[in-house]
Amino acid sequence: MTKATIIGNTTWGNTLAALLSNNGVAVKLWVRSESEIEELEQAERGYLLTSHIEDAVDGADLVAWVVPSQSLRQNVVCAKNYLTDSMLLVSAAKGLEVDSGERMSQVMAEEIDPSLRQQICALSGPNLAKEIAQGLPAASMIAAHDIAVAERARDLMSSAKFPLFATEDIIGVELCGSLKNIVALGAGMVDGLELGDNAKAAFITWCWAEITSLSVSLGAEAETFYGLAGLGDLIATCASTLSRNHYVGYEIAKGRPLEDIAASMMQVAEGVYAAKAVHRLSQEMNLKVPIVDLVYRVLFDNLPAAEAVANLSGFAANRHEPVTADTLE
Repeated sequence: MTKATIIGNTTWGNTLAALLSNNGVAVKLWVRSESEIEELEQAERGYLLTSHIEDAVDGADLVAWVVPSQSLRQNVVCAKNYLTDSMLLVSAAKGLEVDSGERMSQVMAEEIDPSLRQQICALSGPNLAKEIAQGLPAASMIAAHDIAVAERARDLMSSAKFPLFATEDIIGVELCGSLKNIVALGAGMVDGLELGDNAKAAFITWCWAEITSLSVSLGAEAETFYGLAGLGDLIATCASTLSRNHYVGYEIAKGRPLEDIAASMMQVAEGVYAAKAVHRLSQEMNLKVPIVDLVYRVLFDNLPAAEAVANLSGFAANRHEPVTADTLE
């Protein structure tokens, strides 16, 4: 029987564990304490729980890290001594590490044995965990530098209600998954200001073009940004009431401090970290990302959301042309 390990007692981690279990995969979910196990065992589930990392990873065909981006590195370190070259190593975290600006696969590659790096994959797409946990259909992308590795992961993880599609553009898939959260923050701000769907559509279009251009300069393929990992995830994150990033943007526009919003949430809004990472990267690489900078300034420089939107309108009007990936290069 195929075996899989899920590292991360998150909503998405438990959802992926259930999906794989329903596929006939023997799944173990690693949690950090016995108290977490006791809490989880109160509900019936089709996978095993363990707080011992060696037991969790032993014999696995696939190990997936389903944790917040800023804790991925330490979770990879916990497991790295038990990984083998027969295992698929999957990141299901959608974010950039703030301190380094690195994508999750890059973080993983730095911490594991170099001989295992070709086994790294990234899972990303329109995957609102609560919907999938309810049995609603979804689809996603699985990426690896070696298409054969991505296809192997696809075959193991796909199901009728959760089909996966393989690609070699791991850079694009990971940047889509992390940077669309910045757009969702801005879309939430537009909604919080009650400016309407037309204004929100304009913001999403301009910001996504800017992000696509930035990502291509970082080695991504432009077409990825108009597929499931890109446009698909963007739509879900900017439109759904289940989106944490949209919620944060909305609340900021209503006047709540970011610190208060974050303290009230049980889960992480990855766009906050992504905005900080992109701001730093763009300065280091001398890249222009004026729309992302506006979101960053609202989050971290106390720029009022209404003023940011006014600046955005002026920026667009002064161009005298549609904002596209080409014009923003």
